[in-house]
Amino acid sequence: MSFRSLVLPTALVLAAGFAFTTPASAFDLFEGDEAVELAQATPPAPPPPPAARGERTPGERGAARIERSVSPRSMCVDMVARRIGDRAYLKARLELKPEQMTAWNAFEKVADEASAKSMARCQTLPTEMKERPTYLERLTMEEDVMKARIATIEAVKPPLTALVAVLTPEQKAILDRPRMGFGHHAGAAMGRPGPR
Repeated sequence: MSFRSLVLPTALVLAAGFAFTTPASAFDLFEGDEAVELAQATPPAPPPPPAARGERTPGERGAARIERSVSPRSMCVDMVARRIGDRAYLKARLELKPEQMTAWNAFEKVADEASAKSMARCQTLPTEMKERPTYLERLTMEEDVMKARIATIEAVKPPLTALVAVLTPEQKAILDRPRMGFGHHAGAAMGRPGPR
């Protein structure tokens, strides 16, 4: 057996023994007044509670989130307004030629009618919601939004298809480019159609 194989286990046993010493035996390492000073030292002050620092506890944050009012009507109007703005942006970016304007006007007419219907639906929504809706209420709201969205797509798709048929490859590239924004959510970045 080598000297190294004896030293390593002995060192581990000693280290384990020091790790399990009690706080009182730790003071034996110091001589004189140092031990007394350590025993009488005041522990560090605990951090102030979150309220004293101007922060909220997790429970308070949750309550504040629930108390904060949400305006479904305002959110809906913003989304429709962004879609209308997107169409104006798209029209300017496409630099349509006179022979393409007939297809654009047909698309724009149907899209404007769909936006008017969406705006009317927005006006039926509450201006403020302080309480979180139930799961069933949220599901019903989601269903209503999806039904309205499908109706809009079904109305706009035929004139949009006719418009795409008269666009140049460069114009199609502009139309197909993903656009980010609130009204598009992140879905536009995944290739979902932008103009509505």
